[in-house]
Amino acid sequence: MIDETAYMTAKFLLQIKAVKLNDENPFTWASGRKSPIYCDNRITLSYPEIRTFIRQRFVDLIVEQFGDVDVIAGVATGGIAQGALVAQELGKPFVYVRSEEKKHGLTNQIEGMIKSGQSVVVVEDLVSTGKSSLIAVNALREKGCNVKGMVAIFTYNLAVAKKNFEDADVVLRTLTNYDRLIDVAKEEEYIKASAMDSLAKWRENPEKWSEERMNQ
Repeated sequence: MIDETAYMTAKFLLQIKAVKLNDENPFTWASGRKSPIYCDNRITLSYPEIRTFIRQRFVDLIVEQFGDVDVIAGVATGGIAQGALVAQELGKPFVYVRSEEKKHGLTNQIEGMIKSGQSVVVVEDLVSTGKSSLIAVNALREKGCNVKGMVAIFTYNLAVAKKNFEDADVVLRTLTNYDRLIDVAKEEEYIKASAMDSLAKWRENPEKWSEERMNQ
């Protein structure tokens, strides 16, 4: 199930061009890093078949990996819609978590009803370094919640993300990942041969690749 899910998710992302490649004009992530690849999973919401596929695979993954939970939480903003769809399918309450407290009104960081002691699975659309995702986890833990883990559509499989999740003691499960995406992209001839070398160098050392591009 996991291998099939990883393959099909990667194939869907490539079909709808959710994955962008640009070696000459790299993308800038929220972390400030430069990258030749960017994955915009919000596009999946515009395709009912793919949206339903992702929702159901999330539901299956949560049930298999984490069992019953009290609340589903989405990470703002990419995880809000996906999380709400999952919560609806599971018949669970839903909340979403901002990157920081609002500066006005009730100054909430967590929007929705949640109580100390409740178990939570966090839904994210994408994991790069994991920094913003883990901010949501910390906010929920500060409320006294038991965060069982996190699910995401895609991860770049960066070493820094793996370390960040291990240090935070958070289990991360994803529908697909960078390595599977590249395999499918080569199979589908989505990636030009000329781009493969740059993608390989970036994957081997993202920090060095980013620094070199910023200094050009």
